[in-house]
Amino acid sequence: MDLALFDFDGTITDRETFPGFVRASVGRRRLWLGQLLLAPQVIGYKLGWVSGGAVRRRIVAFGYRGRGEEEVREAAARHLHEVVARQLRPQAMQRIAWHRQRGDRVVVVTANLELFVSQWCRSQGLEYICSHLEVREGVLTGRYLGADCCGAEKARRVRERIDLSGYDQVHAYGDTSEDRELLELADRKYYRWEQVA
Repeated sequence: MDLALFDFDGTITDRETFPGFVRASVGRRRLWLGQLLLAPQVIGYKLGWVSGGAVRRRIVAFGYRGRGEEEVREAAARHLHEVVARQLRPQAMQRIAWHRQRGDRVVVVTANLELFVSQWCRSQGLEYICSHLEVREGVLTGRYLGADCCGAEKARRVRERIDLSGYDQVHAYGDTSEDRELLELADRKYYRWEQVA
């Protein structure tokens, strides 16, 4: 049996879903104010000056502090059904199906939030490793519970949870520099759907 590790945003989907999820799950007033206040960080990220993890932490702190967990989960379910279902890459879904037909273990490894990605993974019968937000008495604090699951943290969490030596081969699929360490775990690496050495 092989192990297949898939990034979510931009790999299984045809674009980043985190920004759309934020827009769908943060109130309009907070969203408008956040876009204004966080614009320098977002621009810095697009120019490569600010890491994706740093931007996500700021967005999460501003957007989700004080929000009810269940309210955000409901918004995530709607967004998955209404928007993300149309953003899935046919190539990715076919590859996941191929791995499953072979009897491989398939795990989604993403920086995206558990509030969001867990619902999609459960609907597909897939395991997942992702970022979690801190919740106190049903209310989000705006802080991550542990580290953001990106870059080296992706590989660390995979190794912590999965004995890689128990598989004939490891396949990994990613699309950004945040997936580099995940790809390094694999015997067969796919970057933007092209196999790399």
